[in-house]
Amino acid sequence: MSIDFSSKPSLGNAVVLLRPFIEADLESLGQILSDPEVLKLTGSVNSTMAANSAHPVLDHATRNWYLTRNEQADRLDLAVIDPVSGLCVGEIVLNDLDEANRVAGFRILIGAQGRNRGLGTAAISLILDYAFTTTELHRIELEVFAFNPRAVHVYERAGFTFEGTRRDALIFDGRFVDAHFMSILAPDVRPTVGS
Repeated sequence: MSIDFSSKPSLGNAVVLLRPFIEADLESLGQILSDPEVLKLTGSVNSTMAANSAHPVLDHATRNWYLTRNEQADRLDLAVIDPVSGLCVGEIVLNDLDEANRVAGFRILIGAQGRNRGLGTAAISLILDYAFTTTELHRIELEVFAFNPRAVHVYERAGFTFEGTRRDALIFDGRFVDAHFMSILAPDVRPTVGS
């Protein structure tokens, strides 16, 4: 049994397009990855001050990292594209592949220009459908911080199930924050979004 992400698909519906990263996405990614809300909710920084002082230009290592995502066979990184503007508004990722157990990790981030428009929900629906119908993945799992109830709601709507809490997993602004574990299995019911 082999789970191979070397072929990077383009997936789309009426709401969103997912495709491999291209160099033109890097400018948008600089803005997205320096967005204070993205930095906080992903646990990339430990304070509001650090989140608010991020620089919107990608350094050489980060640029190179994104430009090599299409070469990775053990993970699937796709740009989340707003079909109206044609711009990259985020990323969606299947990573931390445990091929022997048919498990992958999941993460998504959406920048300010893509929020509150259903793009994330539609993107999750697309990637789950792709993962469970074209690969032999059985389980997709994620971790979400307790101060991100909007994401928890979106994940629940997509079919993810709450599994437990890692208490005091992050310090943000001097306070401990829990992290919740969620997962979805191939046979679980998944709503169709944005078709």
